[in-house]
Amino acid sequence: MADSGHLSHIRAPHDTPPPLYEPEDSSTRTPQLGNTGATDDGRINIDLNSRLAKTLVKLVPDSKEPQPFQSSLQLSQSKKLHYIRLNIVIQVVGSRGDVQPFVALGQELQQHGHRVRLATHNVFESFIRESALEFFPIGGDPKELMAYMVKNPGLIPSMKSLRDGDITRKRAMISELLDGCWKSCIEDDPQIGRPFVADAIIANPPSFAHIHCAQALGVPLHLMFTMPWSSTKAFPHPLANFRIGELDPATVNYISYSIVEWMTWQGLGDIINKWRNSLDLEPIPMTVGPDLAEALRIPFTYCWSPALVPKPIDWPSHIDVCGFFFRNPPNYDPPKDIDDFLRNGPPPVYIGFGSIVIDNPENLTNMILDAVRHCDVRAIVSRGWSKLGGDGLPSYDVLFIDDCPHEWLFQHVSAVMHHGGAGTTACGLRNACPTFIVPFFGDQPFWGDMVAAAGAGPHPTPHKSLTAEILVDAITFCFTPSASQAAQKISTKMATENGVASAVHSFHANLPCEGMACELLPDRPAAWIYKKTIRLSNLAALILVENHIINQGHLRLHATQPLHISHTRWDPITSTSSAGMSTVHGMTKSATGLIIDPYSHVKNSQDESALSTAGKIAGGTAKNFGKFNMHFFKGVIVDLPYAAAEGFRAVPRLYGEDVQGHGQVEGWKSGLEVAGKGFAHGVLDGASDLFVKPFEDAKKEGALGFVKGVSKGTLGFTSKTASAVLGLVAYPGQGICKSLHTLAKSKTRKNIAMRRYTEGQFLAATAESKIVAQVFDRFRALGHQ
Repeated sequence: MADSGHLSHIRAPHDTPPPLYEPEDSSTRTPQLGNTGATDDGRINIDLNSRLAKTLVKLVPDSKEPQPFQSSLQLSQSKKLHYIRLNIVIQVVGSRGDVQPFVALGQELQQHGHRVRLATHNVFESFIRESALEFFPIGGDPKELMAYMVKNPGLIPSMKSLRDGDITRKRAMISELLDGCWKSCIEDDPQIGRPFVADAIIANPPSFAHIHCAQALGVPLHLMFTMPWSSTKAFPHPLANFRIGELDPATVNYISYSIVEWMTWQGLGDIINKWRNSLDLEPIPMTVGPDLAEALRIPFTYCWSPALVPKPIDWPSHIDVCGFFFRNPPNYDPPKDIDDFLRNGPPPVYIGFGSIVIDNPENLTNMILDAVRHCDVRAIVSRGWSKLGGDGLPSYDVLFIDDCPHEWLFQHVSAVMHHGGAGTTACGLRNACPTFIVPFFGDQPFWGDMVAAAGAGPHPTPHKSLTAEILVDAITFCFTPSASQAAQKISTKMATENGVASAVHSFHANLPCEGMACELLPDRPAAWIYKKTIRLSNLAALILVENHIINQGHLRLHATQPLHISHTRWDPITSTSSAGMSTVHGMTKSATGLIIDPYSHVKNSQDESALSTAGKIAGGTAKNFGKFNMHFFKGVIVDLPYAAAEGFRAVPRLYGEDVQGHGQVEGWKSGLEVAGKGFAHGVLDGASDLFVKPFEDAKKEGALGFVKGVSKGTLGFTSKTASAVLGLVAYPGQGICKSLHTLAKSKTRKNIAMRRYTEGQFLAATAESKIVAQVFDRFRALGHQ
C-alpha cells in the first residue's frame, strides 16, 4: 500500500489553473553538482544568486492582477478566415511519440486543401507514407538520440559521455538535422520528384532550424510542442531545478525558461551560426539567440489538454493550448496471443517505456515481474526498444508484447505505467486509466507531476530511483477509487476537445492572410511581386510568363512574413561593450588564422608542390588579413556607433517610458530614412522632455515629483539627443553594410527563386483551362495588358 508520505503528494483534481510551483529544496532531491549540475531526473540545477539569474530577473514583467485573456482561437471567431492552400512542411525531431501527433495534424491540414510534407528522421518514412502524407528525410538517428538522452537527461553532459565522444557525435547529428530541415523546405519530393517550396513551416522546438528556415524563405512559422517552452510565472521550465534563494516562486518560474534557453544556445549557437552562414544569413549574437521565438512573437500552439494543464494567464493571444493531438484510431486486428490474454482474465496493467533505451533491461524486467506478482494483478509489458523480457514466454499473469497501438490497447487495460511521453500520457488519460510515470528525461517529469497533481496517479519516480517496492505502491495507488475517479474526470473533459482541429484553427488564425494571397488566384499564396505592385502565386506568375504576357525579369521574390532579427540594447554601456567584445573577438580570430593557417598548409603539404603550398599560404594569409581589417573598420565605423545609438535610444526604458520604434534597417535607403526620422524625433522629444517631464511628475507627486521630472527630463534630453546624433552615422552605415551583404550573399535567394520558378512551371503545365482564363481576365482587370 502507498504510505502517508506517498499520498501527501496527491491532491484533489480541480477546475482552476495549477498553483505556482515552489522551488524545490535541494535537501529533498539529488545533491547539487556545483552551480550548474544536473539532477538524476535530468533537470538543470540553477543558482538563483548567479549573475545570469540576477540579470534575467530584471526582465521579468511586473506582477499584475490576473486579467481575462483571449487566445488566437477566440480572437479569430469574429473574423472570417480565408484559407489559402499552402505547401506546409512540418519539421519534427524526436521519437515516434513526438512524430505521431504531427501525423494527425498533417492529416487534418490536408482536409483544408493544404499540401503537407512531414520532415523527420528516415526511420519513420513508412509510418508517415502509410498515413497518406508526404515524407522528407532530415537524417539523424532517434534511437541514438534517445540513448544519449537517457545517459544525459538534462542539458549538462556526463563525464562518461564526454569520454565516449557522445557530444561530438550529437553536435554532428545537429548539423545533419539543420541541413536536412533546410532541404525539406525547398527540395523536390524524394519519391515522386514533384517540386516543393514551403509556403509555411510548422515545427517542434528541438528541430532548431525552424526560425532560420522561415527567415531565409520569408514565410510564416508556427511552433507546436507537447511541453512548456514559453516563459510563464505559473510553472517552471520542465528542465529546470533551483537552488533556494530570496526570489518569489513566480519570478523563479519565469526566468527558468530564459536560463534553459541560454544554456542550450551556449552549446549549439556556434553550430547554428555556421549553418546560417551557408544560407547567407547574418550570425545571431550570443545575447539574442536564446530568446528568439519570444522576441519575434512566433505563434505557439501547445498540444496538451487544458483539462490537465490550463493556459497560464500571462501567455499572450498568439500562444494557444488546444488539446492533445490524437490520430484516428487505426484498424487493428490484435495477434492471437494478445487477444487470448485479454479475454482470459481481468483487465491487466500496461507497463512499457516505448523508445527509451535502458541500460539494464534485465534488472527492470525482474523488478516489474516481482511487483506484478506481489500485487496479484495481470500485466501486459511492452518490450520496446530495450527488449524488456527478452524472449519470455506468455503466462497467465504477464504477457510481453512487441509494438501495439496504444489507442487500441489502452481501451482494454485497467491502469498504465510508462515513461511519461506526452502522447502516451494523453492516450492513457483519454481512456480513463490511472497513470504512474517513471520519467527518464525531457518533459516526462513535468507530465508525471501534472498527473499526480490531478490525483490520477502517484507521484512520479525517476527510473534510477525505481524499486520493486515503489512499483508495488504505485500499482496499489492506481487501483484506489480516488485515482480512478480523477482519471475518469479528466477523460470526460478530454472527450469534449478536438486538439488537432483546434490547432489547425490556431494555425490559420495566425497567418498573415491579407498580405499572403495572390491577387489573381486568392486561394493560393503569393510567391512573387510583379513590378513592385502585384502579388502573384507561382501558378499565376508562370501562366503569365509562359504565355509571354509578362517578362520574367520583372518578377521579384515576395516574403509573405519577413522575420527581422534585431539586437535588443538596454543601455549605452552594455551595448558598446558588447559590440566592442564582438569586434575584438573577430579581430582575434582573424589574427590567429594568420598564424595557424600557414602552419596547417605546411603540415598537410606532403603530396603538394612547394609552389602550390606557397600559393595556399599566401591566399590564406591575405584572406585572414582582409578579415582582420574588415572587423576593425566595421567595428569602429559601424558597429560601435550603431550599438551606442541603440543603447542611448533605450535609456528611457530604464525609468518606464516606452521607446518609439524607428523601423527596420534593411539597406542603405532604409538606413537613411531611419537616421533622418530618428534625428528629428530624438532632438524634438529630448528637448520637450526638459519641460514636459517636470510638469507631468509635479502634477502627480508635487515637489518631489518635480525633482524626479527634472532628472528624467535631463536624462531623456541627453540620451535622445546622443542617439539622434550618433544615428546620423550609425543607421546609414548599418544600411550600407546590409546592402553589401545582400549583394555578396545572394546564392540562397537565387536558389529559392529557381526552385519557386520550377514549381510554377510544374503547376502551369497541369493547370486547368478555366484557371488559365481566370488569370488572364483578372490580370487585365488590374489594368495590365
